[in-house]
Amino acid sequence: MGTIKSLYDQQAVEKIREMADEKICLFCTYQNNEIASRPMSTAGIDDDGTMWFFSQKDSEKNEQLRLENKVYLMYIDQDKHHYLSLTGTAEVVEDRQKVDELWNGFLKAWFEEGKDDPQISLIKVTPEEGHYWDTQNGKLVTLIKIAMAAVTGNRDKDGSLEGDIRL
Repeated sequence: MGTIKSLYDQQAVEKIREMADEKICLFCTYQNNEIASRPMSTAGIDDDGTMWFFSQKDSEKNEQLRLENKVYLMYIDQDKHHYLSLTGTAEVVEDRQKVDELWNGFLKAWFEEGKDDPQISLIKVTPEEGHYWDTQNGKLVTLIKIAMAAVTGNRDKDGSLEGDIRL
């Protein structure tokens, strides 16, 4: 185990932005005490940590969120050895100004009529807490430190960094 550093308020928002902005997550919703997961791209993160996702208005996930607004988000960047899990609340919103702000051309693959597609809705996630696992020194140095920790049995110097996140 490496260094433990829990993050709060603005530091937590910066870590979330670093590990989640414009990245793919497993976006988990709940229905009848069952978890449903699907990959989704984080469209943006506001200064207060609010996270945004594009979604079809008539999607099953939107219906699930209307019934149960708790969500669980899991981010993995295996190349960098970065991992982030977050819990929060979500709501389906229609906000044309936010759509304009967050729109990019890749979204046309899901919304054929572009940013004016009548099926566009946004999912607004307010993260509450989570946990991150990170590396302090980059992938190569971390791998060397892990190898050394395996040889010496000293897990305190494996180069990892982790902590709770609370907003």
